[in-house]
Amino acid sequence: MTKIAQHLTLPVFEIIRDVSKAMNLKVYLVGGYVRDALLGRSSKDIDVVVVGDGLELAAAVAKAIGKHTEAKFYGQFGTAMLRHKGLEIEFVGARKESYKLYSRKPDVRPGTLAEDLNRRDFTVNALAVSLNEKNFGELIDPFDGQKDLEQQILKTPLDADITYSDDPLRMMRAVRFASQLNFKIEESSFEAIKRNKNRLKIVSPERITDELNKIILSKKPSTGFKLLYDSGLLHIFFPQFAQLQGVEVVNGKGHKDNFYHTLEVLDNLSRHSDDLWLRWAAILHDIAKPVTKRFDPKQGWTFHGHEFRGAKMVPGIFKQLKLPLGDKMKFVQKLVLLHLRPIVLAQEIVTDSAVRRLLFDAGDDIDALMQLCDADITSKNEYKVKKYRENFQLVRRKLQEIEAKDKIRNWQPPVNGQIIMEVFGLKPCKEVGIIKLAIREAVLDGVIGNNFEEAYTYMKTVAEGLGLKVQNEVKNTQQNEVLPLPGKSNDNNES
Repeated sequence: MTKIAQHLTLPVFEIIRDVSKAMNLKVYLVGGYVRDALLGRSSKDIDVVVVGDGLELAAAVAKAIGKHTEAKFYGQFGTAMLRHKGLEIEFVGARKESYKLYSRKPDVRPGTLAEDLNRRDFTVNALAVSLNEKNFGELIDPFDGQKDLEQQILKTPLDADITYSDDPLRMMRAVRFASQLNFKIEESSFEAIKRNKNRLKIVSPERITDELNKIILSKKPSTGFKLLYDSGLLHIFFPQFAQLQGVEVVNGKGHKDNFYHTLEVLDNLSRHSDDLWLRWAAILHDIAKPVTKRFDPKQGWTFHGHEFRGAKMVPGIFKQLKLPLGDKMKFVQKLVLLHLRPIVLAQEIVTDSAVRRLLFDAGDDIDALMQLCDADITSKNEYKVKKYRENFQLVRRKLQEIEAKDKIRNWQPPVNGQIIMEVFGLKPCKEVGIIKLAIREAVLDGVIGNNFEEAYTYMKTVAEGLGLKVQNEVKNTQQNEVLPLPGKSNDNNES
């Protein structure tokens, strides 16, 4: 009760109490806010259940609060949302629900507080606190959810098979809460998830992925993924990831379990970054290993080209899971494609040319790529790990030195297609592309410096070999500065 009381000091709770009294309505704080208050966690999301018209109460509360309040009413759902000073307060009338077999959308009717708490997903979310004047702050706990909070257990208020079958998304929520809160799913409840896993097929991919992303953003995402795998849920909505699991042995030679390796990489990365899309790159970096796996009697198990195949798989997986297909997808795809490059550099003598090419290909995503590759060092051999990390530091220093000297990150050549056409009197043609490519390769290989003068002179040498003659001389308009021109070109003068 002490924990609850200290979380009821917000002025908005007194306003709700006074307004509901004037309207003769019974009102309660329910769900996540109560759970988090008992756990000592702060929350900005407040759910209020009204025994009566939630929309009417919300409108009156918004009027009583006055300034700086945004109110939205959703009549078809019987809910209202007030936003006030960083708080999101949702009002809904108490209700009871019934479900049809083919849909997770319930038939909703007005109900009592008890009926409303009955329909909650877990006992720890079926807690309520009175906001009524007579017993303000009293905890209502019909399913002993406070005890389950103390024991860090997730279980359903009613029969688990019915709870999960009625709304299969609750199975994803069980895993999500277990991952976020580091709770255990009660054994009988977990067995019910296994039995009802195929009911997840009636849930939209968008709703599943929303829960999945919350699992990915939890402190230790591997907790949630292991539960998804063990329950069979993962196989239904993300079979490509489930297929990473397992070790095959031939002639006494086995490969590592790429499912658990990937989870280790994800956890390693999550200790240093909360970037959802970087975490997705960790999830997908080895996704093509099952389809590229081969056994060679001399080499053992190989996964040649898994980075290329994996990058090609990324758009299909994003479409399947209804993830965004724009820049976020391209970022993940790039990191999957490049994830071996820094590791290869760390194993060999690091040449300036190789570093330039890595900087050129990675661009502004080089730092994210290096984070991913750091996380990908999961060997149990301490000597190997030490050696890789030392070599990685060398690669990082080289990256900084080359970038400071040559400005290769997001590089664009100092002589562009327009200049080439003007100098040699050309229209767009393949020769323009050949010269541009030659200049780029010469800069990346260190044959010439990344500046106008050297690139201009080299352009003439390449053009001479193509039988082209200078028609007009062009001066550097940037006064010897490195010009930010094509690389990943903005002009379309190549054919």
